[in-house]
Amino acid sequence: MFSSALQSLELREQDLTEMGSLIQSRVVLEVSTQVQTLLDSLDSATLDIAVTGESGAGKSTLVNALRGLSDSDPRAAPTGVVETTTEPTPYPHPSLPSVRLWDLPGTGTPSFRAERYLEQVELMRFDFFLLVASERFRESHAQLAQALAAAGRRFYFVRTKVDQDLRASRRRRPGRSQEGQVLGEIRADCARQLEKEGAAAPRVFLLSAFQLHRFDFPRLQATLAEELAGHKRHALLLALPALTAEAVGRRKETLRRHVWKKALLASLVSVLPGLPLQLNVPMLVETLGSYRRSFGLDEESLGALARAGAGSPQQLRAQVRSALAREPSPAAVRDVLSQAALCGQAAARLACARLPLLENLVAGGISFVAAYFLLHSALEDFARDAQRVLEAAYRMEEEGGPYDPPDPGFFYD
Repeated sequence: MFSSALQSLELREQDLTEMGSLIQSRVVLEVSTQVQTLLDSLDSATLDIAVTGESGAGKSTLVNALRGLSDSDPRAAPTGVVETTTEPTPYPHPSLPSVRLWDLPGTGTPSFRAERYLEQVELMRFDFFLLVASERFRESHAQLAQALAAAGRRFYFVRTKVDQDLRASRRRRPGRSQEGQVLGEIRADCARQLEKEGAAAPRVFLLSAFQLHRFDFPRLQATLAEELAGHKRHALLLALPALTAEAVGRRKETLRRHVWKKALLASLVSVLPGLPLQLNVPMLVETLGSYRRSFGLDEESLGALARAGAGSPQQLRAQVRSALAREPSPAAVRDVLSQAALCGQAAARLACARLPLLENLVAGGISFVAAYFLLHSALEDFARDAQRVLEAAYRMEEEGGPYDPPDPGFFYD
């Protein structure tokens, strides 16, 4: 399965440096507890994203799209033709409950005051704000931006429903409508509106909740990744839909940074008193399952992508070529661990030299290197599979002809 890669099995210097600086103890129980604490802090990191704007701007639909859900999903935020949000409502990410998207009450009423509104929604609990408009940005958006800037909170202007604008442009100017030109005009108009209302150098992102992979969502995603740090950045990269090759690559890299912790814990758990020797295999299977879901390769994710109009589940499943991505079974995991153990002698010696704890364990270095290689290789293969799935999905979407989203109203909230 991995025979060619096994011959060049290496440990990343960055991982060895982190291991050596963080893990000083030679006591197995102490080290396993320390590593588990590091992983727990990563998994429990919170990220609170506020979505606000005028009624009818599509806030709730956007909240659902950013969570990877359709409006018809039972877990979705309710949408409707009238304002459906009367108080700040958190919607947890389906697989990362510590990441919450908050649907805030609508702005833009005659009595609207930005400072009072932000006090009522408790602005300091949010990591950043998405200020949403569907037709034009108004004074209320500029007021919010100024108040958020004064409070030191991050915010981003999001212009939704650009799919509708493009459709209207095609109807008005059949044969002459250029998508890039229309989008440029919308972006420039949004900036003019905001500057007129007093917003300085506004950053505007054009989105469609029904075609999230198009327009400015990839740019917004990259901007957020640049401006967040630490565990919150990690949570963001795992939570927002990875719909481009660049987003898949960022997700792979953020997961790769923590492979050594997963591998070390798996190699230590089997030598702890009272635990079964082969407990590391179920742990690794569970980790591979989480990677599989992160890259959208599980049956539920492929089915959701197919229901969105990107071919059939069978067509998408055919793009998944990694055996571990298709079915991360204990037998497959044991097979790869055995191969890595046979070829990882040099890497194991290096690991023991940098992490003295492993010298005290029977085959400790081999066990760690085998688990480390398994997870690294799986990440590479899963990322390639995810890119193939996305390419096939978008190709089938294009072959199906121009996509006309639903008319405004219920679906947009």
